Amino acid sequence: MKIAILSNGNANYSTKRLVEEAEKRGHKVKVIKYKNCYLSLDEKQPDVFYHGKKLEKYDAIIPRIANYMTRYGSAIVRQLEMQGVWTASSSIAITRSRDKLRSAQILTKAGVDTPKTFVSRNTTDIDTMLNQIGLPVVIKLATSTHGNGVVLADTKKAARSALQAFYLYNENGTNILVQEYIEESAGSDIRAFVVGSQVVASMKRQSLDDDFRSNLHKGGGGTPVKLTPEEKRMAVKAAKAMGLHIAGVDLLRSKRGPLVLEVNASPGFGIERITGRNVAEKIIDYVEHNATRRISKDRIGA
Repeated sequence: MKIAILSNGNANYSTKRLVEEAEKRGHKVKVIKYKNCYLSLDEKQPDVFYHGKKLEKYDAIIPRIANYMTRYGSAIVRQLEMQGVWTASSSIAITRSRDKLRSAQILTKAGVDTPKTFVSRNTTDIDTMLNQIGLPVVIKLATSTHGNGVVLADTKKAARSALQAFYLYNENGTNILVQEYIEESAGSDIRAFVVGSQVVASMKRQSLDDDFRSNLHKGGGGTPVKLTPEEKRMAVKAAKAMGLHIAGVDLLRSKRGPLVLEVNASPGFGIERITGRNVAEKIIDYVEHNATRRISKDRIGA
């Protein structure tokens, strides 16, 4: 098969691993720096150009879209979808997973347990919300990533000040979430890497100091962890609700059971080093099975 990986470049570890596993199986692979692409919006032929040349036809694409490039990266994926190219992650699934408010609404509708969350554009409602959630409380931007744009407030005064600061400097009008703090999981969470309908790797992430955020990007450490059957079901259910076939699902272990914190459309592959699991191989397995089946159906239909 001819596979294109939409990425920021070959130096990215996740990209390297995908290329290695795909080439090991004899596939022709090309890394496309999607930020260097441009689109031709023609009703007869919606083309994608790369470095001034029309992008050749691929059997499958694996999007690895950075958070800060979500809109443009998703537009490139959408254009390729319009051409009938099979994609490991759809443009709409990538877009909605990057908005924490939209994600929370989708997960809630699907019956996925999450921390109690409120959203308001009015700071005068903070006391009412806090009375329902309790203190301390987590306040985050709907577009936050890698633990940035997230604060913990342990008093009403601190929560009010954080909200006012977010509103004051939030030039893009991003929604702000006020979320329940799960004390028993403070400083730790679980990353479940889902491919298709299976959890292929899982690790516990723990902050190395008193930071309540456990992201590896914030210096947190990771260790392999065995998930319970309930946690596996929850992770797969969350990924499915978001429409993602490849996802990093972040879970919290609470007194009332596992809670889904968020679903990541382009999870990093650091989990391979920590768990020893070959995540890239599982992804290429999934691409082979599903893209090949799509190609066969197209040929029969032709």
